[in-house]
Amino acid sequence: MHIAMLDPSLFTGRYDDSLCAALAARGHEVVLHGRPMRDTDAIEPHGYRYAARFFPLAERARGLLGEGALFRGAKALEYCAQARLGGLGDMAAADVVHAQWLPFPPADRLLIGRLAGRAKWRPALVHTVHNASAYHGDSGAQAAGYRALLDRFDALIVHGEETRAAMIAQGVAAERLHIVPHPPMELARAGDADLAQVPDPRGPRILFFGTIRPYKGFDLLIDACLALWRAGLRFELAVAGKPFLDVAPLLDRVRAEGFGDRLVPDLGFLTEQRLDAHLRKADIIAFPYRHIDSSGAFLSALHYGKAMVATRVGMFAALAEGDAALCAPEDAEALAQALRGPVEDAALRARLGAGALAMRAQLGQWSDAAEGTLRAYQQAVEKVKQA
Repeated sequence: MHIAMLDPSLFTGRYDDSLCAALAARGHEVVLHGRPMRDTDAIEPHGYRYAARFFPLAERARGLLGEGALFRGAKALEYCAQARLGGLGDMAAADVVHAQWLPFPPADRLLIGRLAGRAKWRPALVHTVHNASAYHGDSGAQAAGYRALLDRFDALIVHGEETRAAMIAQGVAAERLHIVPHPPMELARAGDADLAQVPDPRGPRILFFGTIRPYKGFDLLIDACLALWRAGLRFELAVAGKPFLDVAPLLDRVRAEGFGDRLVPDLGFLTEQRLDAHLRKADIIAFPYRHIDSSGAFLSALHYGKAMVATRVGMFAALAEGDAALCAPEDAEALAQALRGPVEDAALRARLGAGALAMRAQLGQWSDAAEGTLRAYQQAVEKVKQA
């Protein structure tokens, strides 16, 4: 089977890479279509091919345009032009086009419409709905038209029953939905230079890592940490990742109250190796999310065997108390209480870390994800043949 994997902005590069390699290992021809690679990307195709098809001009101008609205506008314009007029290449010749993320529905509709509207023969169209709430509800106009776009696909993949139920509630037919659980992922390993750039902890260290977006509740974590510091607990808070909101006022609050020496900020697009270094040096990993279906960050962190603290939302709500310290979402006081135990008790941290490793062992392999994905492909291909 010829599979064209589509993730124009490489929103889930580590997921794409792992799944493409697993599909290729089963003898399928796989091409991952994305943007030009950046220094922070760690994709190394094994058995499949990578095609830097999208955003060539915007990525080339990224250094001049910065990461703000000007760059995003340039990307949107270029993507619209590519979606309407760009060559389809081997996407048109594929048996399956599998879209992992749809970055801009007005343009995605044009691209998917061209693939779906081919007169003589067309590929089966599959999309993975990583979260039932488009772009986690944080993208405003970017999400407009996303739900309607889902109806253009022959099959939809979700990671769990909660997302499946949410899709059915939104009017998606149950027979079009396939549950393929999200396996754990592993980041590229830090070298000595990466480890040297992350200071060694001077006490228990809480880590918040990955992109910083409103739905992830970083502001709640700051409130919780301030409450614990005021109560006399000694620990550090490391934050590692690219902010997509203004975090300066939050960090300034910490410094204004005299706890700035307990902050370990490392803000920006970080390499996987740098994130790996942060994860290795952390004692507790915090996921204070307001809402989520599945979390790639959480699944990337499991094999470190660190204590996890999370809110009862999405996939976290199904965790057992022994696997992680859990609390209600949108509640900084409850979050502080959940953090207090592992901050104060090294034995509890060790037990929760063992729980994380046990979870990782139970969550399946990428070969399992490939099998489930191929079943979805087969149904989609049969649907196209019968049309």
